[in-house]
Amino acid sequence: MKRSFSLVDVLLVLAFCGHIAWTVKASSQCKQALSREIRPHSVAITEFGAVGDGVTLNTKAFQNAIFYLNSFSDKGGAKLFVPAGRWLTGSFDLISHLTLWLDKDAVILGSNNPDDWPVVDPLPSYGRGVELPGGRHRSLIYGRNLTDVIITGDNGTIDGQGSVWWNWFQRKTLDYTRPHLVELMNSTGVVISNLTFLNSPFWTIHPVYCSHVIVQNVTILAPLDSPNTDGINPDSSNDVCIEDCYISTGDDLIAIKSGWDEYGISFARPSTNIIIRRLIGHNRNGSGIAIGSEMSGGVSEVYAENLYFFYSSTAITIKTARGRGGYVRNIYILNVTLVGVDTAIRFDSTFSPHPDDFYDPNALPVIERITIKDVIGNNIKVAGLLKGIEGDTFHHVCLLNIALTITSGSPWNCSHIQGYSAMVSPETCEPLKESIYPNHSSDCYHLSNHLRSSGNQNKGSWLHSW
Repeated sequence: MKRSFSLVDVLLVLAFCGHIAWTVKASSQCKQALSREIRPHSVAITEFGAVGDGVTLNTKAFQNAIFYLNSFSDKGGAKLFVPAGRWLTGSFDLISHLTLWLDKDAVILGSNNPDDWPVVDPLPSYGRGVELPGGRHRSLIYGRNLTDVIITGDNGTIDGQGSVWWNWFQRKTLDYTRPHLVELMNSTGVVISNLTFLNSPFWTIHPVYCSHVIVQNVTILAPLDSPNTDGINPDSSNDVCIEDCYISTGDDLIAIKSGWDEYGISFARPSTNIIIRRLIGHNRNGSGIAIGSEMSGGVSEVYAENLYFFYSSTAITIKTARGRGGYVRNIYILNVTLVGVDTAIRFDSTFSPHPDDFYDPNALPVIERITIKDVIGNNIKVAGLLKGIEGDTFHHVCLLNIALTITSGSPWNCSHIQGYSAMVSPETCEPLKESIYPNHSSDCYHLSNHLRSSGNQNKGSWLHSW
């Protein structure tokens, strides 16, 4: 059985993060959204019979408390306070205009009984469960069609106790796809902050079909060998800001998605306007930042800066395949520090699991205008594995000011890629050797050309308006 993370592990992680000055001290647009009016109504979960002994199942207490607080949704909203204790529960729904607040020593524990995680329909942009045909278990904390939802506290903890799910998955005894720890669907005005998330059964935080989402100052931990325990996965969502997070899991730290093959193409909701700042973490089997592989609805306008990945499999990845369709464009990643990473940059065009046999193999993804700059790395095995698709070249890939200390004899491996570079060491592969300057800077996607100029008004408005 895999060892789950404990609160002792959390304290060690927080001590580590304290040594990295820019993790929490830098100014941020996202923080503007946290200066919100205090909810005029508040109750504690204990008022509804909850017992924080780690044994008593409190699902009904959470459901009844939230049902009661719904009466205040049009009166300024309400807060559900979870005090110190270990509060075992199954899945429960949130409501609009709600703050779920966890005290410093509060721990919400996911039940080990799969019956406490109801089965719901698959997402329409996926057509089936990610792991198995049919439905999927609902997340521990769940909400849909909501407005103005805050999940926060004084660094309380939400622990999915996922080891039982990981074992069921590896033994192939599951009937449905595993649940996420937190999933919000079709919601707007979402803030998740100042909490620790442990041992998710599957992906940890999953905003899907959402807008105006902030994830800030969270720690996400799962064992490095836990399967598919992604950290934060914005999925067919727009105007998402993620900052000041530490993530150590068994898969991607952040994975931006937008639907799977023909279902994602038909649903046609992209992920766009995604900001990631000051992310620290590591993994064994995934990437620091990944786009895809389910990206059939499109991914664009991604801005990521001040990233630190250590002793990880891959730092930056775009995953796709024939049949995905969709696009990945206008991606700008800068100020990246790497230590002990196997592959710094990877484009994987053979990531080919498909939902069924009805996908269109001629649906080719469009990958273009990807700029990565200001990267330093020590003890890196491979600088780049950049593989496009034959007959579907990835265009306008631009690498600038990259200095990596490589331990292998073949730092770059590229095919079906077109682009430019400048000040890259070791020298990049042939398809990218043409210099960015003086003739090709306009072919490379830059933040100043889009996000800060033409897009500044729109981005500023959503970050400051609520």
